[in-house]
Amino acid sequence: MDNLSEALEKLKLASTDSATDSVESCLDCLLKALAKNNTEASMKIQEMGVLPLLPTLLNPQSSCTPKVANIIAEVAKNEFMRSPCVEAGLIPPLIQLLNSTDQEVLLQTGRALGNICYDSHSLQAQLINMGVIPTLVKLLGIHSHNTALTEMCLIAFGNLAELESSKEQFASTNIAEELVRLFQKQTEHEKKEMIFEVLAPLAENDVIKLQLVEAGLVECLLEVVAQTVDGEREEDIAQLKTASDLMVLLLLGDESMQKLFEGGKGSVFQRVLSWIPSHNHQLQLAGALAIANFARNDGNCIHMVDTGIVQKLLELLDRHVEEGNVTVQHAALSALRNLAIPVVNKSKMLSAGVADVVLKFLQSEMPPVQFKLLGTLRMLIDTQAEAADQLGTNGKLVERLVEWCEAKDHAGVMGESNRLLSALIRHSKSKEVVRTVIQGGGVKHLVTMATSEHMIMQNEALVALGLIAGLDLVAAEKDFVGASLVSVLHKLLSDERSAPEIKYNSMILICAVMGSEPLHKEVQSLAFIDVVSKLRAHENKTVSHQASLTEQRLTAQS
Repeated sequence: MDNLSEALEKLKLASTDSATDSVESCLDCLLKALAKNNTEASMKIQEMGVLPLLPTLLNPQSSCTPKVANIIAEVAKNEFMRSPCVEAGLIPPLIQLLNSTDQEVLLQTGRALGNICYDSHSLQAQLINMGVIPTLVKLLGIHSHNTALTEMCLIAFGNLAELESSKEQFASTNIAEELVRLFQKQTEHEKKEMIFEVLAPLAENDVIKLQLVEAGLVECLLEVVAQTVDGEREEDIAQLKTASDLMVLLLLGDESMQKLFEGGKGSVFQRVLSWIPSHNHQLQLAGALAIANFARNDGNCIHMVDTGIVQKLLELLDRHVEEGNVTVQHAALSALRNLAIPVVNKSKMLSAGVADVVLKFLQSEMPPVQFKLLGTLRMLIDTQAEAADQLGTNGKLVERLVEWCEAKDHAGVMGESNRLLSALIRHSKSKEVVRTVIQGGGVKHLVTMATSEHMIMQNEALVALGLIAGLDLVAAEKDFVGASLVSVLHKLLSDERSAPEIKYNSMILICAVMGSEPLHKEVQSLAFIDVVSKLRAHENKTVSHQASLTEQRLTAQS
């Protein structure tokens, strides 16, 4: 270390008179010391106050510059040295050096900046604000033949792309073309992985998604899939997963998805379809997720149902009743749920036996599968009275729904179960369905649902409860009393925050339960007439009109 102290002293003197030869020998000594014991040498450099001298040595014209940048890169490997590097003012001159034409200067500068800003979002954001992204993208284009420089750029992109603020800058460059061009040239797994690591965070941005699609990334991904689908090596399995996941990610952008769909005739869309019957679980998963993403507008959904995709998904699900791959089950159910949204698709999908296949997963203990199963059935029966009647009189289904209505650990499953229970009654308007729900113990859950924080769920519950009261009040009477229905309705009508439709449906329900003696008594004891009379002055005409009718009914039966 004595040699190091001497070299540092010499460097302090030499840097003032810019004697290149003596500076260079001092720098060589520093690099040797850092190679031998980086931590100790870095501490010594810090102690002797050498860092503030380095900005003046980062001169684009000087032959010493690559060594100075290399020293900074080595020093900044130590976390305790990063703040001192920033305080010494090293970042601005290093950024200037990114405009150099000297490849060694560029490499060491990139390393230095990368190490100083490693793991620091605030410093990385500072680099972004100073415009490093367009500069680095340009460098990648110019020096794509230089492996070390290319890797340096990719590592920098990988770090910067994690920051949301970087996406807009990346989108204004030709990063998509450069990365796709670079990817096409790669043969080694490691290099492809490096590019994938940059592509994944960038592809979260919708503008960049479209740029990547237009630059031909999808064709590259399909090629990777074709090359690795039958591979048994770990790297093949990893590449297949990364490529197919990235493909699905690109389809999350509306414009990129529609470009690849091409009216259902696109070659990419056709290739993705062929993944569904594959024997590879990863491809089945990606294929089903891709269909779910393509099924994000009515036109696409109608085309896909008309061209037989439903059958492919049902066959896939049938294979996974026994195999039980949860992610594939979840993805296939997601696709079916989306396809069932357009009204014209519902009867076609019901005729294809979708409900029967979905019911095979009723015993699943996996909340994600339960959630999608419920959503799919709810979409299918919307406006489909016959199907709602058939499913609503299925005792096993209703029993399971009532069980899931109590799944407090899984709010999504609990909410969807309540909504399906209500939908079975609302769309069937059937006394048999109402009886099945009453016998299954579902009434109390619909009363609780009426107090939900979501207005749409409150409304669905009130309409279903109104139908129960209208179709079989005698059978429901005990459950209505036990669930304190009248008290819940009083709260909803008294609450100024309740939406007009909630107030309206609550009054309809009050009128409907007046035919029951115990419920009538509860209505009288809670002085509903006072609450209702106030609503006659409500700004919503439908509510004020219903308030007048309800008041007349209450007065007549008091």
